[in-house]
This record gives sequence, C-alpha cells and structure tokens, in this order.
Amino acid sequence: MISLSQIESDISAAMKNRQQVELETLRGLKTRIQNEKIAKQKDLSEADLIVLIRSEVKRRKEAAAAYVTGGRTELSEKELKEAAILEKYLPAQLSEADLAAAVDKFLAENNFMAKDFGAAMGKLKALLGDSADGATIARLLKEKLN
Repeated sequence: MISLSQIESDISAAMKNRQQVELETLRGLKTRIQNEKIAKQKDLSEADLIVLIRSEVKRRKEAAAAYVTGGRTELSEKELKEAAILEKYLPAQLSEADLAAAVDKFLAENNFMAKDFGAAMGKLKALLGDSADGATIARLLKEKLN
C-alpha cells in the first residue's frame, strides 16, 4: 500500500544514504501529491496516488525517448533512473507474455473485430485494471485484431 508517509520515510532514507537522484525524484513526487491534494481539496486515495505515479513514470519515459532522439543519452539515463525509482511504488505489472495470453483469451470469449477496437479496449482495461499499462494493452490488442 502506498501512502504519503511511506514516501516521506523513503525521502529520509535517501537523505541518510546520500542518494541524490532518488531524493530529488521523491521530493518531486511529494510536491506533485501535495499540489494534487490542494487542487482536489481532499486527501488522495491509493488509487489516486497510483494514477498520479503512473503519469509521472510515463512523463519520464517520454522525456527519455525525446532525449535519445536529441542525442542526449546522459539525460535520458537520468530520466529512466527516475522512472525506475517511481515504478517501485506501483502495483506489479503483468509480463508481456501473460498480457498477450489474457488478450487472446479475451478475444476468444468475445467476437470483436478491428472496427470494435475502442469497445474492446474499454472492456479489456476494465478487466485487467492496474495490472497492465494501457499503451501495452492497446499495442497487443491492435496486433491481435489486425
């Protein structure tokens, strides 16, 4: 279970161990959580925290890809390290093989065609929940439907 107190204790541990990248990443996450809490004017649930952390991981992975395209591999590596630190707070994800098997089973039980991608994606995401990344689900579903 993820909570703000867990993140704060990890910040303290990073300070004690002089882990600068982890410290900066967790401080940024804490700030984002507090800003979101102020914006919503209520405490964030664990599901809200997972969505927030997932968006932070996605942002960092996109930035890393942009840095690679721009030839800045050192900045890309830093973004990927930050993403790995944040991913520790997310629930375990299905492996790609398990996810492909789940998509195959879903399609075998339902008669979806390529034109039904949106409906199939919605039902599949509801079925899998937080156990898989939406982009990976979409990619596998497109491959299977075509």
